[in-house]
Order: sequence, then structure tokens, then C-alpha cells
Amino acid sequence: MPASDFDMNEIHWLMDMFNTVDVGLVVLDRDYRVCVWNGFMENHSGLLPSAVKDKDVFDLFPSIDESWFRGKAEPVFVLKNRSFTIWEQQPYIFKFKNYRPITGKAEYMYQNATFIPLTTLTGEVGHICVILYDVTDEAMNKLELEKANKTLEEMSRTDALTKLSNRGYWEECSRTEFKRLKRNHGTSCLLMFDIDFFKKINDAYGHSGGDEAIRHISDLLKKTLRETDVAGRYGGEEFAVTLVDTDADGALIFAERLRSMIENSVIYYDNKEIKLTVSLGIACYDDAFEKHEQWIEATDTALYQSKETGRNKVTVYDPSMSQ
Repeated sequence: MPASDFDMNEIHWLMDMFNTVDVGLVVLDRDYRVCVWNGFMENHSGLLPSAVKDKDVFDLFPSIDESWFRGKAEPVFVLKNRSFTIWEQQPYIFKFKNYRPITGKAEYMYQNATFIPLTTLTGEVGHICVILYDVTDEAMNKLELEKANKTLEEMSRTDALTKLSNRGYWEECSRTEFKRLKRNHGTSCLLMFDIDFFKKINDAYGHSGGDEAIRHISDLLKKTLRETDVAGRYGGEEFAVTLVDTDADGALIFAERLRSMIENSVIYYDNKEIKLTVSLGIACYDDAFEKHEQWIEATDTALYQSKETGRNKVTVYDPSMSQ
């Protein structure tokens, strides 16, 4: 075979591979004009090489983050070093629709990219090649896994009946707040309350009626919370709230509003009307508390005082109660 025929075959093979390879290949000049555009880019953009040649890539694709793209490309031109980007830094460079059946949930193609300097015979970099990889499957698998892990994490710290924090997570948060207060000597309060005569509700309406009462209380509690407050189901019919950056007066206002809201609400269960009241106890952080558990014990003592002195009331902890 003549050398010239062999060279032509090589060129043909290279062009065939260039246009059928399953990655995007784009060559840009120093002014970011498109010089080369392979079959992958044509298929996903719908634009023929003749339609994009010598056109400004940012005019062709306004969705490209120009400042970010230039920040990745300029060092390649100047330093003659390769540059890489992954979808977690930038989900895509070219906003192509995703047509993969496996990852049909993805609206757009997730992309990794490599920026390669193309040197002339004199060693100057007048062009760069951007190699684009479709990593939609990989990206979606990772995103789905992260979503599943997040859901499991939320489930592990959420009470199934009330959708409030469970006891373990609430105690973890209040312990963190206790440590913060120990360092900063700030002011926060704990609030604990339970449903008065809950056993009678269970006896009269069964456990399903009792569950409905607990859900009702938790719904009212959620309506009174601020974004910084952390509420949890402490156990059975008992609830706990960490009132962050709240003094005794503020905690008392919060507790009275909640108590009144519950007292004036009505539950309709099995065509019957259920009225509820709650007893509440408050303890503000005190530097005298050496352990987080002492703060909870003080709050529980105030709650006990409310139950012992008539129920359906709020009591603020005083050290004399422990004596």
C-alpha cells in the first residue's frame, strides 16, 4: 500500500473516531471561538459543525457561566497545564438535555470536563480542547444515595407519631446548647410538659384516641415554635422544647400561649369531642448546673410542681423546689 494511501486511511480512521467517540470534543481559539465540533456535540446540541464554526461559544450557549469558564480556561492558555472540572463543582458546561432512560429523572446531562492546551510548532498555546464526559448515571446514583442517606438520618432522629425530634436527638441538641451556654454564659430555657390525665384518655378512647391526642398537641406545638427552637417528644405523652436565647419572661410567655392554645382547642375523635390540658415546667440555664442532666432535672421538677399544684398551669423552676 502506498504511503499516501496509508496516511489517508489514518486520517479517515481518526475522523471516524473523532465523530463517533462517546465524549464531546470542542476546540476553541484564544478568543473562545469554536474551531472544532465533533459528532457528540452535534448530536446533543442539534447544531452542525458548520453552524458553530468561528462563532463565540458564549454567544452560542448563553447558559455557560462565562466568568467560571474563563477562570478554568485561562490558566490552560497561559500555563500550558491541563485543567479538570467535575459535575459536583459545576453540574454542566453545555446545557444539554438528558435522554438516558436509566437516569430519566435528570433534566440535564451532568458533565465532567478536561481542558487540554494545544500547542503550535513553536510551543505557543493558541487553542484549547475541551473534552466533555457524560456522567449523568454516576451523578444521579450519588445524588440518590445522598438523598436516601439524608432520609434515613432524618428518620433516625424523628419521632414517627409526632414528626418532632425523638428523645435522643432532642437531648443531643439540648446538650449542645448547654455546652454553648457554658462557654458564652448566655440565656436559654428548657420547657417540658405533658398531657393531664392522659391515662383517662387512653382508657376512654383507646390507644388510637391517645395517639390522636398526642398528634394534636404536637401540631399545636409546631405552630408556636420559632426557627431556633428545638422540640421533641420526650416520651409517652411528654414533650420537651429547647428555647434558645430566651430568658424566663420570654419562656413564660411562650408556655402560657401554648397552654392556652391547647386548653381552648378541641379534638374530634370517633364522633366524640376530646378536651385537653397540659402542665408545664420551665428551667432557665444556670451556671450552677455542672451537667446537662441537672438542667433537665430542674425542668422536670418544675413540671412536677405544676402537676402537684393543680395542673393546667406553668411553673418556673426555683432552686428551693429541689430542697
